[in-house]
Amino acid sequence: MTAERAPLRPTRDPRVTLDDLVEVLLNKGAVLHLDLIVAVADIPLIGVNVRAVVAGMETMLEYGMMRQWDEDTRAWAERSVRRRGLDLREGESVVCRMSGGHLLAEGIYTGWRPGTVHLTDQRLVVVRDEPREVLWQADLDAVRAARLEPERTVGGEERLRLRVALADGGEALLSAQEPEKLHARLTDACAGRLDTPFPFRPAVEEEPLHEGHLWFHEPRRGGPLWRGGQGRLTAAGLVWKAPVDSRPALVVPMADIAGVERSAGYGPAGEGTVFVVRTTDGGEATLAADDPAAWTERLAAARPAMGTG
Repeated sequence: MTAERAPLRPTRDPRVTLDDLVEVLLNKGAVLHLDLIVAVADIPLIGVNVRAVVAGMETMLEYGMMRQWDEDTRAWAERSVRRRGLDLREGESVVCRMSGGHLLAEGIYTGWRPGTVHLTDQRLVVVRDEPREVLWQADLDAVRAARLEPERTVGGEERLRLRVALADGGEALLSAQEPEKLHARLTDACAGRLDTPFPFRPAVEEEPLHEGHLWFHEPRRGGPLWRGGQGRLTAAGLVWKAPVDSRPALVVPMADIAGVERSAGYGPAGEGTVFVVRTTDGGEATLAADDPAAWTERLAAARPAMGTG
């Protein structure tokens, strides 16, 4: 049984300051009684009689005022979120939303996918509006850790990213318009379920088996495009990165390489400089080098069981 609030009653104090007035408006409220008469040449023409209550929304709701407006506004906000691409579950409500993105690091290609980050009381979701698609999502029950970490962009600016660890051992890297706010809200929403310390281990730089300049035939929406960059082959796999990229655009783990073969086509370095790396999932990456034979031989030596052509 909850105790009833005392009725909202007006009080008078001629010594109040502006700070006092703001505090009263937010925490208690103010009742305005206004009688105004507009006269011209001592002849009253217009009369105004106002009776109003001014208070913070929390105070208004506690005293039962504007509840219908509050419910209608919340319902409108949830409908607006649905129109922007997030279909809420039964009983799910939005905690915050902001522009952001998700780093796709599955398969052999990596890259940021922009969208909108939604944090609800049940999950963390990244949605792309056009075409409408859920880029990544995780239930809050599956989130085990979250931390902010800096990343230097192509232009040299340092930005904070949100790294999330999941119960299945997976991880995700998200960008957000307000990363500190998203991290704080996520921590509150998980209600103390996050693990400490953070479970991720920093990557260990491996000695290269072969490295040098490579061209990558990068898939694009308008068709593939040759781009020059730096290739690096280690025991962990093959990585390619362009000078203007903040992170590698091509990452092929050694365990995923099914084979490598030379191609007779033309590449940026001329005829016969192209080779193709095939992956176990049926994908392939087309590359070109001034010394394609050296790259294919080193790839074959690093993974003797795979085929070469």
